[in-house]
Amino acid sequence: MNFKNVAIESLAYALPDEVWTSADVEAKLAPVYERLHLPEGRLELMTGIKERRFFPAGSRASEASALAGEAVLNKSAFDRSEIDLLIHSAVCRDRLEPATAAYVHGLLGLPGKTQIFDVSNACLGFLNAMVIAASMIESGQIERALIVSGENGRPLVEHTLQQLLNPELTRQSIKPYFANLTIGAGAVGAVLCRKDLAPKSCPLMTAAVVETDSSANQLCQGDSAGDALEMLTDSEELLVAGIGVASRAWTRFVAATGWTAETPDRVITHQVGKAHSRELFKALGLDLTKDYTTFETLGNVGSVSCPITLARAIEDGAFVAGQKAALLGIGSGLSSLMMAVEWPKHD
Repeated sequence: MNFKNVAIESLAYALPDEVWTSADVEAKLAPVYERLHLPEGRLELMTGIKERRFFPAGSRASEASALAGEAVLNKSAFDRSEIDLLIHSAVCRDRLEPATAAYVHGLLGLPGKTQIFDVSNACLGFLNAMVIAASMIESGQIERALIVSGENGRPLVEHTLQQLLNPELTRQSIKPYFANLTIGAGAVGAVLCRKDLAPKSCPLMTAAVVETDSSANQLCQGDSAGDALEMLTDSEELLVAGIGVASRAWTRFVAATGWTAETPDRVITHQVGKAHSRELFKALGLDLTKDYTTFETLGNVGSVSCPITLARAIEDGAFVAGQKAALLGIGSGLSSLMMAVEWPKHD
């Protein structure tokens, strides 16, 4: 997939106020740690995650997405009346029907002409939505798109904490729950537009590739559990399978873009933890100093992770005009989407 006319006109995000440190999470599991003789600090040591944030109990995905949507519309040079397409791309949704995008549309006061739908693909949803919107812009169907995602891992983490207090669990049987404790919350939004409509120098989407390995679709599975959420993950096997699918995606990416491992000035990945980042960069032959991370303070925020990390890299001056960035997404299922983003220098 190659794009010649698609700009990322604006990026913005919204973060919850409530912070849970990894020490706070472990404190809630004190009886488990004592019974199984687990060392304190294990969670942060293994993942590199110091803290994560959560929206208040009962918060809806649409409300989180609307916060990010409002933030990015405030940054955009376009009026909300000009938005042709709205995609809500989170794992979290308000309900099965209608599309969560319908609620976001109402909260943002978007016009009747705006086409709406949801895109859900685990942690890849936002990147998938970018590709869909870019394709529609490239083909001339639309001129401007708003993509939002609001993830709140609080129900999952709280339910997991309750499950882990089961006195029958062993060191071995708690492993599938461990990845849940890395999950956080946040929201992100992006306005994409036809390149010639962008009023300033903007990052451009130039290419994207995908690689899927559905034989690994059982390695991370989540579902509703009443009002809560639950997820089981084979973290070790998922890491191996994830590196494998990413390596094959990188081969496609290099062929599609003509880039090498040395080409990108900045690399933005899905934010799982330090072990995943280290192994991914090693497998692809990338320079780890080009990595920009947010997992240390945000944890794994699902579909929000990759785009919010890009937004913060721009905010921090870690990705600037004149540079190229590789966005490397991986989502359970198992699938990888890699995207080339090039930012022309200012005129």
